[in-house]
Amino acid sequence: MSSGERKQIKVGILGATGTVGQRFIQLLSTHPYFVIHALGASSRSAGQRYGKVTKWKLNTPIPKEIGNMVVQECKPDAEGFKECGVVFSGLDADVAGEIEEAFRSANLIVFSNAKNYRRDPLCPLIVPLVNPSHLSIIPHQKKTLGLEKGYIVTNANCSTTGLVVPLAALEKAFGPLETVMVTTLQAISGAGYPGVSSLDILDNVVPHIGGEEEKIEWETNKILGGLNSDNTQFDLHSNESVKAINVSATTTRVPVIDGHTGVVSVKFSKSPAPSMEEIDRAFREFRCEAQELNVPSAPPQAIVVHDAPDRPQPRLDRDLHNGACVSVGRVRPCPVLDVKFVCLIDNVRLGAATSSIMNAEIAVEKGLIV
Repeated sequence: MSSGERKQIKVGILGATGTVGQRFIQLLSTHPYFVIHALGASSRSAGQRYGKVTKWKLNTPIPKEIGNMVVQECKPDAEGFKECGVVFSGLDADVAGEIEEAFRSANLIVFSNAKNYRRDPLCPLIVPLVNPSHLSIIPHQKKTLGLEKGYIVTNANCSTTGLVVPLAALEKAFGPLETVMVTTLQAISGAGYPGVSSLDILDNVVPHIGGEEEKIEWETNKILGGLNSDNTQFDLHSNESVKAINVSATTTRVPVIDGHTGVVSVKFSKSPAPSMEEIDRAFREFRCEAQELNVPSAPPQAIVVHDAPDRPQPRLDRDLHNGACVSVGRVRPCPVLDVKFVCLIDNVRLGAATSSIMNAEIAVEKGLIV
């Protein structure tokens, strides 16, 4: 069915006044599959017009019809949410767990940007350019919890997302990876609003982001792993048949507004390692299921390879393909491992809201949302 013939699906947004929630609104306000029907935020904002209670921080205006919508509390029995086919969550992790579970238990479908259910053995952790096949665990999630319709799908940490796309291209072309070392240079928008204090970030680099390194090291193996033959269990890239990738991450915060950079070195399991020309070609030719399904948010190129020695750069390259791709550059031999390169992701789009939306688009095409 073409998008012109498709009946739009009503969607709700949890955490609608926050940084990720605003990005959901911007991306969904003209979406061919989805129409915004309900906005949820804290009890302080509930009952008021969205435009009145939101400190809008994007470079496009609040859509007029959204600005006039009345914000509701994040409760599944709220009238607007009960009618939604999908609920997107941009909630902070400190409140997301209980709220998202309440929505799932009420047989609502939740696509979450929060970290709370990423490690849950029933919940897929999806990077839409890498592993939408993990959506196959959803019937098992519903059956195990005794739910007819409700389920939760999570997307990954923003820096993990920027890393695993090029890693997936390498695995697809050359087989298993043995070791990955990554140092991230993460934008201040990744800390939410109001973000990092100006006295902490200006003229400075902060060499620690709480919990980020562990997320990257663990999430990478779940995303690049698979499901068993019954689609009931993730192998997490760590069982006897699929050896875990050794991932070592160092995360830093830098004075950039949007765009997370990763400096990556990789060792392949097989020897000899592929040539730099073969690796460059693998990045350029990488295609994913989101592209094959032709969902609206899928980029024409999942990986954009830059030939200039000083690219990618956040300010120059984060907007490529509407922020839905990963940029890769400086592909060269590594004297310690096999290959090293620089990757860049728009952390607030593909690293957050765009991933959730693209995951839901794929679920629509797979018949998991009707």
